[in-house]
Amino acid sequence: MSAIARYFKFDELKTSFRKETVAGLTTFVAMAYILFLNPTVLGAAGMNPGAVFTATALSAGIATLFMGVVAHYPIAIAPGLGVNAFFAYSVVIGMGIKWQTAMAGVLVAAIIFLVITIFKIREKIIDSIPQNLKLAIAAGIGLFIAFIGLHNAGLVVANKDTMVSLGNLASPTTLLATFGIVVTLILMSRKVPAAIFVGMVLTSIAGLVTGQIHLPKTLLAPAPSLAPTFGVSITHLGDINTLQLVTVVITFLIVTFFDTAGTMIGLAEQAGFIKDNKMPRAGRALMADAVGMTVGAVLGTSPTSAYVESSSGIAVGGRSGFTSVVTGLLFFLALLFSPLLTVVTSQVTAPALVVVGILMAGNLGKIEWQDLTVSAPAFLIVVGMPLTYSISDGIALGFIAYPITMIATGRARKVPILMYILALVFISFLVIMAKG
Repeated sequence: MSAIARYFKFDELKTSFRKETVAGLTTFVAMAYILFLNPTVLGAAGMNPGAVFTATALSAGIATLFMGVVAHYPIAIAPGLGVNAFFAYSVVIGMGIKWQTAMAGVLVAAIIFLVITIFKIREKIIDSIPQNLKLAIAAGIGLFIAFIGLHNAGLVVANKDTMVSLGNLASPTTLLATFGIVVTLILMSRKVPAAIFVGMVLTSIAGLVTGQIHLPKTLLAPAPSLAPTFGVSITHLGDINTLQLVTVVITFLIVTFFDTAGTMIGLAEQAGFIKDNKMPRAGRALMADAVGMTVGAVLGTSPTSAYVESSSGIAVGGRSGFTSVVTGLLFFLALLFSPLLTVVTSQVTAPALVVVGILMAGNLGKIEWQDLTVSAPAFLIVVGMPLTYSISDGIALGFIAYPITMIATGRARKVPILMYILALVFISFLVIMAKG
């Protein structure tokens, strides 16, 4: 105990073994939904849900342990919501790219991520993207995720006359998902800890009681094999040979950049770690994410990200890296509960998608809407993602529009060179897509 206390500086941070353990458990419970939601999302792309479950738990455990032991932050990491939706619904389903090839794209992005983190280039790249566009990307992904959640719930369906319309509210599965959304929103409004996880549990129970969901024969079992996904990204690296796939890799990088950086800064601010507008040990924290993304790509899951749910652990007193150590170890322990995957259906996960979408859409309020020069590109990003059913297409519309509006208002020199380069890349991408 004393060795742990000294290594994680309990006295300096005014914390204790008990407080850090409770914080780690709190964070894990708050984000445990990703263990069951990620297999559902990536399963839509044709990936084996069992293998994805194992890859999700392992990558989250490894990355979070790295964050705790090396970076000394009470911040947990796991495959991120939003980027997994981009992987499944935009790249694989929307573009028609095989999931094996898409996973190779994740590995390439992870390697680039690792290199630019080591050489401290990552922060410079993030800084070159205008803040309004960063906010728009986060908000747009939120709307995209919520749209997918509403569709999975059966509340929004296709309609040949109006494109989309309200679904059949009398359907038992739609009623179950609607119950989940209402319950989760109530829990969130009441600020109940781990509201999303609790909402999923209550929805599952409701499904079991009504016969919409069937209980598995056992709750404990050995972790599902990684064989269907392990190393697939490595064997398909040769598939990354077109401009379309290069654009996909760049988008993986961009989306993960903004998600992780923004979350880490916000959490560090909450915990009181920000000093002189700088985050201590930022390089180590970013390295934890890069390691998680690389490991995850090899194991077979979408890119990792820092989780805002870490705020729940920080709120109950978590201040040291030991909070992350506890959370990481619990992810390893969770490997034994894979049979619960059959209980967590798309109706159970739909409420989580809707609620997370609502939270991410909060970034809309931070965009400078009064300045049309930046708000127009931001708007195109936000509405472009759900309306084109593609995160990359939404980003393309905004990144192409931004240099145009800036040039039109005589502010061409204020546009970073990287933004001009990205605009040309996305123009080429859209031209190739139009011809293909």
